[in-house]
Amino acid sequence: MNKVIIERLNSSEIEKRDVKNWPIWTKEISKFTADYETDEECLFLEGEVIIETTEGDFKIVAGDFVTFKSGLVCVWDIKEKVKKHYNFK
Repeated sequence: MNKVIIERLNSSEIEKRDVKNWPIWTKEISKFTADYETDEECLFLEGEVIIETTEGDFKIVAGDFVTFKSGLVCVWDIKEKVKKHYNFK
């Protein structure tokens, strides 16, 4: 099972999930390790990131709706400053 799921949601699905009321997180260009103890859903508003995992690398850009599954250990390689809505499940 993939631990990084990248989707594109239409505006009605974004509204249904109330994504625009989720908190916002920003991060400058950097590289760091992340360890997910719970699922996180997020909608990327700005930026470009390469998520490095044992399953391969995943490129994330503005407009992507991403689910990071519990148990994922990865490296975030932020190429362009990130701004995203996020929600821990």
